[in-house]
Amino acid sequence: MLSMATDYSPNIHRFESMADMRAGIGNPKPFLKAIADAGFSHVHWCHHWSGDFVYGESEMLYIGRLLEEYNLIVADLHGSEGREKFWYSPQEYARQAGVELVKNRIDFCARFGGDAVVMHAYPMKAESEWDSLRRTLDDLMPYALDRGVKIAVENLIDFRGVRFDNMPIETCDDNWPLIHRIFDHYPAEFVGLCYDSGHANLGRDRSAGLVPFLDRLLVLHLHGNDGTNDQHRNMFVNDLDWENLAKMIAQSAYTKPISLEVMVSELDENEDAFLATAFETGNRFSAMVEAYRN
Repeated sequence: MLSMATDYSPNIHRFESMADMRAGIGNPKPFLKAIADAGFSHVHWCHHWSGDFVYGESEMLYIGRLLEEYNLIVADLHGSEGREKFWYSPQEYARQAGVELVKNRIDFCARFGGDAVVMHAYPMKAESEWDSLRRTLDDLMPYALDRGVKIAVENLIDFRGVRFDNMPIETCDDNWPLIHRIFDHYPAEFVGLCYDSGHANLGRDRSAGLVPFLDRLLVLHLHGNDGTNDQHRNMFVNDLDWENLAKMIAQSAYTKPISLEVMVSELDENEDAFLATAFETGNRFSAMVEAYRN
């Protein structure tokens, strides 16, 4: 069994911008059909991961029909941090709207049998940011616990520095200290980790940050890059230490299908070949994990 992110972005030409492509907008039917045809059994729901989109009842009914038609299972979901409805905004009205946006994703996840909603929390610049995040997590905890869905905080670097200050990527802070702080304050029944192998390779090897949190690993975003930017390449294309990562996952609490967050690009021959490679490399890595478990 393997899981694939739904926004792997086929037919790139139909998107007006890279931001739209990465956000996985539009009708998910062609994405889901291609994922199923390639042999995947599960999906990491990654549509609308960036923005203020709220799923309505008609959309959830439609998605449910598609999942049934293509015999796909939702393993977990990438929540949206929100652009205006930012989930820990310093502006209280926007923070509250962000909480409602996350609740919408929790409802989606619970409805389709997933167990975790992935959220972004960036390295903190001020204690006031932590105060806002704490209020949000406090608001979400009873709602999430009641629905059996956890929040999975994703390891990130501070992309803001790369984008706006021309900061060398290797000097950018990562959010491992923040994740440690969150886990100190909230129970494993509510908050765990989403490990992104690509983010852990940006500028330098940051994978050692995973080691203290193996018992709270909930979601995997597996993909590769050359260290210069977040390329979402298929596994084994670049020189990440996949062997060591397989060992760590084998020792962790993670029990779901291996999950890929890869993206087709102009470097790939075509969509079908890209998905075939994703399926083959995903199965290869899954076998490595199972070998270490045994």
